[in-house]
Amino acid sequence: MSTACLLRWNFVFCIIAGLSLYFEDGHDDMDDFGFDDYSSECDGIRITAFLDAGQDNLTPLGRLEKYAFSDNTFNRQIVARGLLDVLREFSDNENDFISVMETVARMSEDADPTVRAELMEQVPNIAMFLHESRPNFPAAFSRYLVPIVVRYLTDPNNQVRKTSQAALLVLLEQGLICKADMETKVCPVLLDLTEPSSDDDYKIEAVAILCKVVTMLSKDTVEHLLLPRFCDLCSDARLFQVRKVCATNFGEICSIVGQESTEKLLMSKFFNLCSDSLWGIRKACAECFMTVSNSTSPEVRRSKLSPLFINLISDQSRWVRQAAFQSLGRFISTFASPSSTGLHFREDGALPEVPRCTPDRQDHLRFVKAVVNISKDKISLFLNCPLNPLNCSDISGCLKDRTITHTPPNQDGRATPSPEPDGFTLTNSSDGPTATNNIKNTKEHEQTDENFNSFNYWRPPLPDISEELEMLNCEKSEEVTEKEETEEEEHQESSSDSKPSPGKATSDQIQKVLDCLTPHIADPDVQVQVQVLSAALKAAQLDSPSDGSPTETSPTEEPPEDSPEGLSGDGISIDLQPEMEDNVIPQQLLDQYLSMTDPARAQTVDTEIAKHCAFSLPGVALTLGRQNWHCLKDTYETLATDVQWKVRRTLAFSIHELAVILGDQLTAADLVPIFNGFLKDLDEVRIGVLKHLYDFLKLLHADKRREYLYQLQEFMVTDNSRNWRFRYELAEQLILIIELYSHYDVYDYLRQIALTLCSDKVSEVRWISYKLVVEILQKLYACGADDLGLNFINELTVRFCHCPKWVGRQAFAFICQAVVEEDCMPMEQFSQHLLPSLLSLSSDPVANVRVLVAKALRQSVMEKAYFKEPGCAYSDELEETVMTLQSDKDRDVRFFASLDPNKASVEKKSDQPKTSSSAGHSSLRHVVV
Repeated sequence: MSTACLLRWNFVFCIIAGLSLYFEDGHDDMDDFGFDDYSSECDGIRITAFLDAGQDNLTPLGRLEKYAFSDNTFNRQIVARGLLDVLREFSDNENDFISVMETVARMSEDADPTVRAELMEQVPNIAMFLHESRPNFPAAFSRYLVPIVVRYLTDPNNQVRKTSQAALLVLLEQGLICKADMETKVCPVLLDLTEPSSDDDYKIEAVAILCKVVTMLSKDTVEHLLLPRFCDLCSDARLFQVRKVCATNFGEICSIVGQESTEKLLMSKFFNLCSDSLWGIRKACAECFMTVSNSTSPEVRRSKLSPLFINLISDQSRWVRQAAFQSLGRFISTFASPSSTGLHFREDGALPEVPRCTPDRQDHLRFVKAVVNISKDKISLFLNCPLNPLNCSDISGCLKDRTITHTPPNQDGRATPSPEPDGFTLTNSSDGPTATNNIKNTKEHEQTDENFNSFNYWRPPLPDISEELEMLNCEKSEEVTEKEETEEEEHQESSSDSKPSPGKATSDQIQKVLDCLTPHIADPDVQVQVQVLSAALKAAQLDSPSDGSPTETSPTEEPPEDSPEGLSGDGISIDLQPEMEDNVIPQQLLDQYLSMTDPARAQTVDTEIAKHCAFSLPGVALTLGRQNWHCLKDTYETLATDVQWKVRRTLAFSIHELAVILGDQLTAADLVPIFNGFLKDLDEVRIGVLKHLYDFLKLLHADKRREYLYQLQEFMVTDNSRNWRFRYELAEQLILIIELYSHYDVYDYLRQIALTLCSDKVSEVRWISYKLVVEILQKLYACGADDLGLNFINELTVRFCHCPKWVGRQAFAFICQAVVEEDCMPMEQFSQHLLPSLLSLSSDPVANVRVLVAKALRQSVMEKAYFKEPGCAYSDELEETVMTLQSDKDRDVRFFASLDPNKASVEKKSDQPKTSSSAGHSSLRHVVV
C-alpha cells in the first residue's frame, strides 16, 4: 500500500472515530482536519496542525501529550513524524523545549514498532537542529537521543534495528556524536552484541555496524576498544557471516590502525581468512589485498603477502582467482616507492610528481645499484671508481662534464623540458679538476639551469669505463710486482700516505659501504645490496694479503655464471637495464601479471581479464620503473591490439600517464606508434586519446609534436555524425594545445579547424569554438604577429558579422566581448578593426543580436580605461549607441543596456546568448542557442 493511500485511509478512519486531531479555524471542510492542500500525494499536509487550538481547552504542550500517547497508533506516528517541527515550535523557551525532549524519551518506549521506527528516522534531523542550537541546548542530544539510538540497536524488531543502525552511521558521518558518547555509550553496546554468547542475528548485524563504526573513529579509540574484539571475530568458527564481514572490511581496519598494529595483531588473522574454507571469504580477502599491503612494511609485503597472494591467484575457486587477478596489478603497485620513482598515483587517478632526492644522492644510489650487480672479485675495482662516494669529498666533483639536454625551444620561443636527460661522462680522477673547482662549477651549473627538474634526472645509464679500468689493471700488475720486491714494513709505511689500491677491496672499504647503507635498511632494495656486500665482506676477511692468490679474474677468464649481463672479464661494462631484478617485485607476481593476456585466462578465469590488466598497467609500469619497461613492452603491445575495444579504450585513456612514467625516449620509441594506432581506431577508443591529447603531446619533442598538426583534422570525422561531444572535446583540447605550437602553426592549421567547428550544427560545439577563436587571436597578438591577427579579424568579420543568419551575427558580438575581457589585443587596434562592426550590429533586426551587443558594450567595452580617457574618439559614439539600446523596443535589450556592470551578478549566471528568434518578445529569455 502506498503512503498516499495509507494516509487517505487513516484520514477516513480519523473522521469515523470522531477525533479532532487536525483542526484549523476559517477553512473549508477538508482544511478543518489540518490539510492545507490535500492532493493525491498528500504533499500539503501540515504535520503540526494538531498543536493549533481546537475544540479542547488544552495548551500546545498538553495537546502534544494527548496525541503522543493516544490510543490511536496513527496519532502517535504523526507526532513522531513531526517531532522536528514540534521542537522548532518550542525552541524559544528552554523549559518547554526540555518538556518536549522528555516526551520524546517516553515515546521511544512505544509498544508499536512503527512508531519507534518513525521516531528514529527523525533523529538525524533533530540532531542537526540541536547541533545548530547547541549554545541554547548543549546536552540535549547526548542526554535524550543518544540513549534512544543505542537502545534501538538491540530492539526486538528488525525494522527498528535497521533504522537505528542507519541513523547511527549518519550521525557519525556528520560528526554529531562526541567521542565520549561513542566510547561510553555506543561501543559498549556493540561489544556486548558481538560477544560469543550473543544471539546470532544480533551478532551478525552488530559486526557489520562495528566494522563501519571503526572507519569513523580515531585510531586510539579503535585500538583500545574495538581492535581486540575485531581480531576475535575474524576467528569466529561458528558464523561464517561474521568472518565474511570481517574479511570485507579488513583493509579499512588495517588502514586505520596503521602498520604496527596490522603486523602485530591483524596479519595472522588475515592469513587465516585467506585460507578459509568458504570461497566467499577468500574472495573478499583478495579484493582488499592492496589496502592491506599498503599498511605493511616492504619486508612483510615481499616475504609474507606475496606468497599468500600467489595462493589466492591459484585458488581452486574461479571466483577467488577472478578477484585475485583483478587485484594483482593494484597489489604490484604497492611495491612502488615514490622516493625512488619520483611519482605516485593519487586517489583521483592523477600522477603528480613528488620531491626526489638530490642529484648527489642519486649518484650515490646509482653507485650502490651498480655494486650489487658485480661479483665479489670486482667490488674492489668499483670502490675506486670516481662515483664511489667514499673516495670523493664532493660527489658533484666527480662529474667532469654533466650535460642535461632539454628539448629545443619551440618556434614561439617556449622551451619544453625533456623528461629524460642525456647521459653524462665520467673521467679518471687524476684528469679531473680539483674538488674546489668542482664545487664552484656545480654552483655555476645550478645558477645557469634554474629550470632543472629532479624528475628529468632519471637514472641515465652509466658509461662504459672499460678503457679506464684496463689502464687500472695494468697499473695494478705493476704495483703487484713492486710489492713482491718491497719489504713488508716499507709497504705498510707507504700505504698510509697513498690512495687505496685499485686492486682487491679491503674489509674496511666494504664495511664503509655497508655503513652508508645501514640508515636505509628498511628498503628491500637496500636489503639485497647489504646481503651481497656482506658476502663480499666475509670473502675479503677470509683472504690473506700474503697468500699470493690472484685478487680478481684475469682478462682471459670467463665471467662467473652468476654475474649479471653487461659484465665482462676485461673490464666492467655496467648496464642498468638487465632483466627485471627480484628486488623490484617478486618474479612470480610479474609472471602472473604477464599471463593475463593469455587467451586461456579468459576462458578459465574472467572474460574481461585483459581489461583489468590494461587498467592496472600504468601502476605496474611505475613500480618496475622505466629501466624495466622491456618486461612490459610485449604485454602492452598485445593489449593495444586486443580484439575487445574496451581493452584498447582503457589503454587509450591512460597512455598519457604511461608517457610520464617512461620518459620522452621510450615514449617516442614504443608509445607513439600505439598512439597513432589509437587515432585511427573506433570512436570509443579515440575519445580516450582525445580527452588527454594535450597531456600526451606536451611530453613529446617539438619536432615529433609538430607531426600531429596534420592529423588533428582527422578528429573532425567520427563514426557517428551525431556524436557532437567528440567535437566539443576536440575544441576544448585545442584551447590547451595552442600553447604547444608556434603562432605560424596555429594560424596555418588550428585556425581552419576552429572556423569549421564554429559552423557546427550543435550550439554547444559552436559556443566552445568561439572561445577557441578568441584564444587563437590572443596567441597571434601575444607573439607579435599583428599582420596575421588582422587577417584573422577580417576573416571573422566576413564570416560572422556579415553572416546572413542571425546566430552568426550573435556570435560576432560574443567574440568581441570575449576579446575585450581577455585583453587579446591592444584596445587601439580593437577600436579600429572590431568596434565599428560591433556598433553596426546595434541596429540588427533580431533582438537576440542586439542583446549581446548591449552586453558587450555595457559590461566590457565601456568599462575599459581606454574608452574612459578624455579625448577618446569613440566615447561619444559608444554613449549614443548605448542610449539608443536603452530605449529599444525589446525589454531584454533595454535591461542589458541599462544594467550597471557592478551589479550584473544576476545576468552573469550564463555566458551564452538567448535564443528566441523573434525580435518582439519582451520577456527575459534563457541564454541558450
